[in-house]
Amino acid sequence: MIAALAVLALAQQPAPVAAQGAGRPCSIVIDSIGGNYRQTVPTPGDTNRFAGGGVLAHCEGTGSTISSDSVAMYGRQRRIDFIGRVVIRDTAMALDANRASYYLRDERLEARKNVVATNRRSGTVLRGPHLDYYRAAVGVRDTVEMFATSRPTVEYRETPDSGEPYIIVGDRLRFKGDDRVWAGGQVTVDRSDFASRSDSLLLDETRGIGVLVGQPRVEGKGGKTYTLVGTRIELGLEHREINLVKALAQAKATGDDWTLTADTIHLLIAAKKLQQALAWMGEGSKARAHAVSSLYTIDADSIAVDTPEEVLTESRAFRNALSRAKRDSATAPADIDWIAGDSLTARFVQEKDSTGREHSRLQQIHARGSARALTHHFDDRDSTAAPAINYSRGQRIAVLLRGAKVDRIVVAGKADGVHLEPRPPAPPAPADTTKKKP
Repeated sequence: MIAALAVLALAQQPAPVAAQGAGRPCSIVIDSIGGNYRQTVPTPGDTNRFAGGGVLAHCEGTGSTISSDSVAMYGRQRRIDFIGRVVIRDTAMALDANRASYYLRDERLEARKNVVATNRRSGTVLRGPHLDYYRAAVGVRDTVEMFATSRPTVEYRETPDSGEPYIIVGDRLRFKGDDRVWAGGQVTVDRSDFASRSDSLLLDETRGIGVLVGQPRVEGKGGKTYTLVGTRIELGLEHREINLVKALAQAKATGDDWTLTADTIHLLIAAKKLQQALAWMGEGSKARAHAVSSLYTIDADSIAVDTPEEVLTESRAFRNALSRAKRDSATAPADIDWIAGDSLTARFVQEKDSTGREHSRLQQIHARGSARALTHHFDDRDSTAAPAINYSRGQRIAVLLRGAKVDRIVVAGKADGVHLEPRPPAPPAPADTTKKKP
């Protein structure tokens, strides 16, 4: 008789515990009570009910199930406490915790201690000590929301079988629906091919964007590493995969073979690898784009660097472009070659160093539009000899290199210039014939 009364009393309390269709309340039906049941009436019209020894229940008319060691229901507060080994399952969410409280008035579930919440549609998993779950309900809210504090960890996926997740950790996290995430307080995102650090993070799959602010830093680890920093970093997302990383204001990108600084830098990603880097100066800014590769530098209003499969193959610079090259020699440390024009195109080849590691080497560089070039030409047979100096002008100039030295210069379109050979060595002094014979 007591068990039957318990079932009836609990079933009369509407308790929407998990996300159903918005507006449909979940009336809990107790399937079994393993121990005892009692109820109290602290004030007239207020009845509290308690059941223990292991409680199994389900949400009437749905496939949702609930189990815990005990249940306490408070009539006037309209609150239900599930205590000890709480397990909640429905079609959208799987939740485990040591304790959970459901507040019927605002459709809110508070899960505490050893919380594991799994989104069954996306496969995203949240672990932490505190989680507040707000159910979608007519007149209350139209989208499920979750708030987690005390530095929870999230395995962020698109689908349960989508492979390696992004691991997101922050002091506090907020979810809205399946596709929007906010994180704050020393936020980290990690995967085998990607890592980021920032004070706060936004991921919005509805718009396909992510935003990092507060000393943001991104690192690519898919093959050759790269890093990107800036005042603000934005991510382009497609199916929760990052395909674009943008640094806005005081941007700096660093790769194995190059470094870029500019107001704005975009890094294009495909197959988890860097494919291209774009840099340009912002509107009203005086800071030009600057690229460094080995012994060469390029300055221009905008620069594009092609790195298909993370291999540096070509760079292009536009508007008042200037490239400098410093001779790698202790005997002539101040010799600077430079080439300038309206635009510059530099092409690189891959070669191995003495350790067998591949790196990119500049092979040729082309200037177009008001092209100028100053180059030094050294004698291969005498490393101590002074170099010849060549200054060329034309509509187009191509400089071809052999190793680290200039091999040929081709000038086209109103070509002129000057070539200065080094001064020949002084002739030997004549023999002294004025000396007397002994």
